[in-house]
Parts: sequence; structure tokens; C-alpha cells
Amino acid sequence: MEPMPRKLPLNVIKEKTRHQTWVFYYRVGKGPRTRLRGEPGTEEFQAAYKAAIAGTPVVERRQTADSRSLKWLVERYMESRKWAALSVSTRRARGNLFLQMLKNADDAFFGDISKKDIEAALDARVGTPAQANALLKALRGLFEWGIKNDICLFDPTHGVENVAYKSDGFEPWTAEDVNKFCRKWKEGTTQRLAFELLLCSGLRRSDIVKAGRQHMTGNTFSMRTKKTGAEITVEFPARLMKAIAETKTGDLAFIVGENGRPFTTESFGNWFRKHCTKAGVSKSAHGVRKLSATLAANAGATSHELMAQYGWATSRQAETYTKQADRKRLGIKASKLVAEQIEIELSPHLNPSAGKIQNSTRKSKAGK
Repeated sequence: MEPMPRKLPLNVIKEKTRHQTWVFYYRVGKGPRTRLRGEPGTEEFQAAYKAAIAGTPVVERRQTADSRSLKWLVERYMESRKWAALSVSTRRARGNLFLQMLKNADDAFFGDISKKDIEAALDARVGTPAQANALLKALRGLFEWGIKNDICLFDPTHGVENVAYKSDGFEPWTAEDVNKFCRKWKEGTTQRLAFELLLCSGLRRSDIVKAGRQHMTGNTFSMRTKKTGAEITVEFPARLMKAIAETKTGDLAFIVGENGRPFTTESFGNWFRKHCTKAGVSKSAHGVRKLSATLAANAGATSHELMAQYGWATSRQAETYTKQADRKRLGIKASKLVAEQIEIELSPHLNPSAGKIQNSTRKSKAGK
């Protein structure tokens, strides 16, 4: 939440727009509303407030960004349907990245930005490669929208590669983590139900907060995922059905807070991590999803089977798990072949007494 003034001037109200920004209005009782420009405490706001009280039009001194500037392009993009279609968390994250970028961009024209400039921006963030890649993704979305709407002539992010760095992302849970969590949170608790649902279904946080009985037909669960829009269908095992039956749930969501209302994506993640910590597990809900996918791959699930359950739009993510599982199986198979060949080809040479035993056996046979 943005810090807001504790007390607003008389007859001033505030509202949050669909872009998650605060705007202010002057309104007496149920009378008409007058938009007040600027932030409380600024000269622009004070001038607008005095004009609203007096009932006179305010002379706007609002500076409009040059339509050639990067700032103008970002502002138009953040007013678009494309921006509105992004999740709240994505808009917040990208909005902060744009804000930081514009502080350094001054009055730069978006038409003057080159591939070299994008590379320099990434190089400046080489110490935080994940943030650098997030900025590249945000800029790519910005310029793609600009080209599609005939505002930009070219995309300076074209051909720019992500900053390479080694990271496995969220750490998957281990058998020991599962044991600790289940010892702390017994059957019948919301915490345990959340864990069982994450493990058996492999749902993302954005989907688990909406999952409920309306998605069930018998023990078959189906829903369209929020992130990729993929339709997933999975069969809930008996242990999960038992957990649902023994736990207090909501009307339209299996997992609800103490107030009986569903979580948001962010609040669920924070809530679950807090209870993981209480169980002595320093990991996240997404780590349970990774454990679920690992178990499926180790059991022989194909890439397309994993895509069907976990809602991945391409096979790239699924192959991360199947390749690891295949390498494990193939490594074990190869080690067994090596062991067999050692017995066949090398054992007589590795055992010094083997030759003596064979020679004495031959002599005894010859004596007979």
C-alpha cells in the first residue's frame, strides 16, 4: 500500500483507480465531484482545492509529457487494455521497474533508444540478474504494444538476450520437509489441507486460492489456470478427498482464512510460508509444486502428461523435470551395465586368487 496522508482536507475524498493509483476529489455532501490534481501538500493540489471551494475553474499548470518521450509512451501503455489484462502483481512489479528506469532516462525520446542502450541498462543491473531480466521483459512488452499501435517504428529489445545466471528458482521440498510439516499440522487443519492440495494437484498459488467444489465432478478436478489459460484435469486421490472432507472449507474455495473468506494470491503465499516456518521448513508453496512435478517425472510421466496436470503452455518447463528424471534412470541403468561387465570381463583380473583356483582345478582334472 502507498503511504497516504492521515487526514485529508475538508470535503476531500480519495479513490483508487484500476491502475492502482490514488486520485482525489472535492465533494460537498452528495453534490458533484471535482477532480483535484496533484498530491495533498503540493502547490498544485492546494490551488485546485482553493478553486474547488470557490467554485471557480482552476488554471491547470499540469505539464504534459512530450509525445516523443519514453515517459509518454509508458504512460499510454499503462492506460491500455494490454496493461489492464496483466495481473495485479505483474503491474505492480513492472510499474516499479518503469518508475526506476524513468528516473534515469530524463526526457529521453523512445525513438532514440537503441539495442545498445538496452544492453547498457542490463549491464548496469548485472549484480541483480533476475531484476535485469524482468526489466527486459517489461520493455519488450512496452515496445511490442507500441509497434502494434503504430506508435513505435522498431523494437530496440529485439535480439537482446537475457542475462545468464544459474538459478533453480524456488527450492523443491524434500521428504524430510514433508515429514516436519505433517508432524506439525495434522489432518483437519487448513494448513494440512493446503499442503495436500498443493502436492496432489500441483496447482499454482493463483489457482489454489480459487479452487473449490464447483470445480469437482466426483473426485475429478477441472479448472482453467489463471497464468496460462490452460485447462487442467486431475483426479484427486483418496488422501486428498479425505482431507477435504475432514477440514472446514469455504463455499467456493477449499482454502479460506480465519474470517472464512478466500485468500488473494499474495496473502496465501505469505500465510503458507508463515506456517511452514512454524513447522521448521524454510520453503514456499511453489516448492511443493516442484516436488509434485518431480515425483510425477520420477514415476515416468511424459512431458505432455506433465503439461496436462501442471498447466504449462509449452513442453520446455516439463522437460526440465523429465530430463532430470531420465538422467537419473539412465545413470542407474548405465551403472548396472558397468557392474555386469566388470563381473564378465574384469573380475578374473581383479581377483588374484582366481587364476590359482583355476590352475589347481585344471591340475586335479588332469591327474584324474
